[in-house]
Amino acid sequence: MGAYIIRRLLLMIPTIIGIMFVSFVIVQFAPGGPVEQVIAQLTGSDVSATARIGGGAGGDFGAQNQAGGPGAGADEAITSKYRGAQGLDPEFIQQLEEQFGFDKPAHERFLLMLGNYIRFDFGESYFRDISVIDLVLEKMPVSISLGLWMTLLSYGISIPLGIGKAVRDGSRFDVWTSAIVIVGYAIPGFLFAVLLIVLFAGGTFLDLFPLRGLTSDNWDELSFFGKIADYFWHLALPLTAMALSAFATTTLLTKNSFLDEIRKQYVMTARAKGLTEREVLYGHVFRNAMLIIIAGFPGAFIGAFFAGSLLIETIFSLDGLGLLGFESIVNRDYPVVFATLYIFSLMGLIVNLISDLTYTWIDPRIDFETREV
Repeated sequence: MGAYIIRRLLLMIPTIIGIMFVSFVIVQFAPGGPVEQVIAQLTGSDVSATARIGGGAGGDFGAQNQAGGPGAGADEAITSKYRGAQGLDPEFIQQLEEQFGFDKPAHERFLLMLGNYIRFDFGESYFRDISVIDLVLEKMPVSISLGLWMTLLSYGISIPLGIGKAVRDGSRFDVWTSAIVIVGYAIPGFLFAVLLIVLFAGGTFLDLFPLRGLTSDNWDELSFFGKIADYFWHLALPLTAMALSAFATTTLLTKNSFLDEIRKQYVMTARAKGLTEREVLYGHVFRNAMLIIIAGFPGAFIGAFFAGSLLIETIFSLDGLGLLGFESIVNRDYPVVFATLYIFSLMGLIVNLISDLTYTWIDPRIDFETREV
């Protein structure tokens, strides 16, 4: 097992490099980079609803450009590189390129980025006066809260319900719960979130839950148990909206997996030996049927943790990593975009490795030492 873990860890290196390389190349051909964002802000042509240029690079250079004004002998070759740059001082454009690192060749910028990322040095945001790592850590509590609790909630309900549906296959319980699960899967999470707000957050009917944030304004004044209650009070509606589709998927997956195992020959043999249904179900079927559930855990966790909460964060005014990533892409804040991609990819690879190791814990018959990676 040690050799397998080492091989997997070594394979993460070219995988990460490949992910970053492909993303870097795509970005090079994407129109409207950070230089264009600053120019659009200065010329008043930026229509981005999420653009945020405050006291960072854009504000500083804007002041310099207004003070100096466009030079009489402006270099058209420089200003013509960027849309809307005509009439601006070429020296100002060059300063923007140096500030954002675009004065270096693409391959040099890519190698420099990799070298910094190996040391977990992600630099500073282009348009926010804060380092990228501090910005990610600032948004992390929201994403951790949504991703972790949503995964635990969906698996904690779905697995017992899926087992119950498999054991009672074809019964009224199975039919009615299947109808509820399918309806829940068909409803988009963001639409259900809006419905929850209308019903329970002061929209039209009841006003039982808060509409924004993870904590109340009087958080510091609450007792220890009061803080816990307040925290889950704020999470109740977002988690309910997020868990709806994941709950349905995991339930049906669990049911089908258990049905497949229950119909196998070894279950009939175990029953013939006089074992009770509970002993057969949890002593034999459970370990085999749970393998496919565990296989889907990394994708469910990473999806909920990083990518699945953008609309929910927006609807409930939760400033997490999903909203941060979206705004960074729209505003071409490349340090934030590449840093979050690097962190997410690395964590995804690590979680997949942990998933493989969990296989051997549940079923010792699986031996990764004898398989090729």
